[in-house]
Amino acid sequence: MHPSVFTELSLVIVAVALMSLVMRLLRQPLILGYILTGILVGPSALHIIHSEEAFDGFSSIGIALLLFIIGLGMNIAVIKRAGSTIFITAAALLATVGSLGLIVARYFFHFTFTEASIIGLSLFFSSTIIIVKVLADKKEQNRLHGQIAIGVILLDDIIATLALLFVAAGKDGGVGLNELALLLGRGFLLIGFLVATAKYILPRLVRSMASSQEGLFLFAIAWGFGIASLFEFAGFSIEVGSLFAGVSLASLPYTQEIESRLKPLRDFFVVLFFITLGESLNVTNLGSALLPALALSFVVIVLKPAIVTTTLGFLGYPKRVAFKAGINLSQVSEFSIVFVVLAVTNGMVNSSLSAVITVVALITITTSTYLMKYDNELFARFYRLKLFSGLFGRNRTFKESRAKVAYQLLLFGYHRGGHEFIRTFRQLKRPFLVVDYDPTVIELLQREQIPCQYGDATDTELLEEIGVQNARLVVSTVTDFETNQELVRHLNLYNSETIIVCNANSYEEALQLYEMGCSYVVIPHFAGSERLSSLITRNGIDRAHFDRYRAKHLEHLEKNHPLTLAEEAI
Repeated sequence: MHPSVFTELSLVIVAVALMSLVMRLLRQPLILGYILTGILVGPSALHIIHSEEAFDGFSSIGIALLLFIIGLGMNIAVIKRAGSTIFITAAALLATVGSLGLIVARYFFHFTFTEASIIGLSLFFSSTIIIVKVLADKKEQNRLHGQIAIGVILLDDIIATLALLFVAAGKDGGVGLNELALLLGRGFLLIGFLVATAKYILPRLVRSMASSQEGLFLFAIAWGFGIASLFEFAGFSIEVGSLFAGVSLASLPYTQEIESRLKPLRDFFVVLFFITLGESLNVTNLGSALLPALALSFVVIVLKPAIVTTTLGFLGYPKRVAFKAGINLSQVSEFSIVFVVLAVTNGMVNSSLSAVITVVALITITTSTYLMKYDNELFARFYRLKLFSGLFGRNRTFKESRAKVAYQLLLFGYHRGGHEFIRTFRQLKRPFLVVDYDPTVIELLQREQIPCQYGDATDTELLEEIGVQNARLVVSTVTDFETNQELVRHLNLYNSETIIVCNANSYEEALQLYEMGCSYVVIPHFAGSERLSSLITRNGIDRAHFDRYRAKHLEHLEKNHPLTLAEEAI
């Protein structure tokens, strides 16, 4: 007699809690632990899970919640601006990765042309759930590289829907134009419905529901799941439907409240998704598939990110944006397994193909999890080796005129209190410039006639172009530690007398930045941009004042005391 679903779920949660503890002690990514737990409790090992349909349902809930919350925070303006970039990048991946996969499978391992074509297409797809989960954990889903990656995988899902349609109809001789026209027609109708609803109905409806927190919570779940189900019924994936459901609510003022209430529920069901993914991977009798899987994994892990990085480089995007977007796409999708299994079921390919793609999925998902976790360190290493030379800067996507003013005040990053610093800079009546690599921020600043430059704080050519060597005060509101390190190194090399103010996420980061020569380090949890602006207004850009504050702040940090210098000085 099989245990109940509740008992199975309880045992699985205990197993994943223990595995998470092991991963924490080993300092390994938790996603890897979740997948390993799935393999452990699946048919390949302990075979705890028998209620597969119930766990598949839990998995679908996790996918829907994760993509719905991502949709709530998506910047539509960035997607619009990067629309051509997303299409070009996806097209480049489909053409190159698909062709490379076909060539490797056909001519090196002697698969049939149909099998090699299906392998090539399966390598093109990237994992929506892996990418979105890691981006959310790193709080980078709204960064430019994150938005580009999300845009590409959204196109992936649409192409995947069409691919499933072709494979499902493969044994019947193919797909007719009528089926494709109906699918596209349903898609346009659903998008039109969402646009009209978001404009005329949702603002009033959500306002009435927002009077009750429980009501807002239930409405959000009902809307997200309902729209996802509509898209699934129309022939699309749950991922696409959930993402569009979140986007339709993104412009409303209640998204933060909805997001905060849904996150604990999301985290629970997303864990179950990864466990179900691991459970579905049959790791027995995969020895014969290992050699072709290793060759195909090389295409996905090495060549796929290289193609994305090169494409974005020639389109004029900063090095870091291009590199990190490429790393985000360095795996195959869980859909790739479903795609190949369906082809096997329909008799289009040999059953050995599913074993090959399963091993590719295991290798690439595991490897990409590490690559995404340490993408900043990898970028710094590659940058120092000058591996990006020649690919960037030829054709900047957002061209600005060369700096003709000797800017004394520079602000890197606008989102975190940038308006406060601009107000302070204007009070100082000195020439200033704002640098940001979010195109929507640049458009906003241009409309407000604020001096600005599109670019990456780690781009040495950009730093030389804007005359950073002439700056008296440089403020970075960027929270990425590696970016601030690179900026401080450059300033120490070319302008050691500059007052450098950076942000840090922890005491440890603050101490390291001080050791590198920062004049002052802000820890946002304790001192915001308003207080720092007040400090600058009160003391100007006299380095002696900052040196004195720096010494006091260092003393507090070394004692691990939460009181900051800005609070003391103001």
